[in-house]
Amino acid sequence: MLLATVLIHVLIVTGQTDLPYHDWRESAPFLRAELAKTGRFDLRVVEEPRALNRAALAGYDVILWHYNGPRLPREAEQAVEEFVASGRGFVSFHGVTYGAAHGQTRQPDMRWRQDAEPWAAFRRLAGGAWKVENIGHSLRHPFPVKFVERDHPIARGLPETFLANDELYHKLDLEPGVTVIARAWSDPALQGTGREEPMAWTGAFGKGRIAHTPLGHDLSAMAQPGFLTLLARMLEWAATGGVSGAAPAGPAPVRTLVVTGGHSYPSAFFSLFDDPRIAWTHAGSSEEAFGRKLAGQYDVIVFHDMRESIGEKEQKNLQEFVESGGGIVSVHHAIVNYTSWPWWHQEVIGGKYYTRDEPGRPASVYKDGVDLVVTAVKGAGGHPVLRGVPPLALRDEAYRNMWHSPRIQVLMETHHPDNDRPVVYIGPHPKARSVYIQLGHNEETLRYPGFQTLVRNAILWTARRVSD
Repeated sequence: MLLATVLIHVLIVTGQTDLPYHDWRESAPFLRAELAKTGRFDLRVVEEPRALNRAALAGYDVILWHYNGPRLPREAEQAVEEFVASGRGFVSFHGVTYGAAHGQTRQPDMRWRQDAEPWAAFRRLAGGAWKVENIGHSLRHPFPVKFVERDHPIARGLPETFLANDELYHKLDLEPGVTVIARAWSDPALQGTGREEPMAWTGAFGKGRIAHTPLGHDLSAMAQPGFLTLLARMLEWAATGGVSGAAPAGPAPVRTLVVTGGHSYPSAFFSLFDDPRIAWTHAGSSEEAFGRKLAGQYDVIVFHDMRESIGEKEQKNLQEFVESGGGIVSVHHAIVNYTSWPWWHQEVIGGKYYTRDEPGRPASVYKDGVDLVVTAVKGAGGHPVLRGVPPLALRDEAYRNMWHSPRIQVLMETHHPDNDRPVVYIGPHPKARSVYIQLGHNEETLRYPGFQTLVRNAILWTARRVSD
């Protein structure tokens, strides 16, 4: 068995499906993101398969076919055939066992008719197809899928069954020589056939390997863990002939505790942690987050809460985490956190937002909808927190008249009159790595690629996964 020791190069071919039933605009990005999380694949997407040729396919190990549109030019079809026949892989799923590739067209009454020239090799690439009179499935429902070839590399080591929530295709005609590795019972009470129908199969095309599953109708079906596991293992097997069952060896994800509460925020905030390098849990209050010992349980705490006070028990556990060298990333309105606890803003964060006037200092002020240009401080551009982070031009919330410790290290700044100069800076604590990032008020900022890179870099750096 060939193990996955390097990334497998996958080309997702899409651009047209039989809308509105199968929307490639939703499913292609979803699959690319989910498959990337396995750590096994380098994935690219082509949305114009008519441009495929030998040169376009060079360098890939396997094709994931997610296209059900008009026939392609002969050069493109031949390039795919030669790619697989030469020893590479081809994986397809769901609605590609009917349609134009098979010489079938949909009629106004929604039935299909066999009335055009098929792509002769495509039936063998998919491993099966439908006669027009048999196209169909039982009612959409959850059902168990059973692996019937337990020794096949795709199934080996997995539980015998997994749960699908899908259309259960039936009456498919499979190509000679394919190996059915999974089946599901088609319940006649749900307009099924009363037979065990094939749900995954493999085969050969020249020197190459093909694999297909009829599962994967929509995002709900694709989000099932069993489907995602099956698809990932099919891709690895088609590309290499084996399945490692695990991602290439690498560092464990950063154990991250995300703390919110005390202030509303867009749900897009959680997209910051959609990264295979980060394993995160969420606490909705400081009591939930710090009511127990934290040292050794997490690598980094990300603050997006806004609470001016914190209990003595929570203070003790949080201070123990910091003194043990744990990482701190504080985002946007978390600068207001624990202002009644001087140690926190003086020794850890290095900044404080004043919510009210104090002797000798007026309250800090904020202003929403400000166009801020934030750039790296001269000499700071090489810091790991700023790696891959461009100048940020964002409409966000400005903060002015805050206190900043003379011991902070400013990484990014702005010269906007409604905002203090420091925007991203490293706190002064001698044992813990701490980063404050002022931006992050609205969904546009939270989803901005440069901002997401900044936050993820800060998490990795404070976790000591990267050095200065």
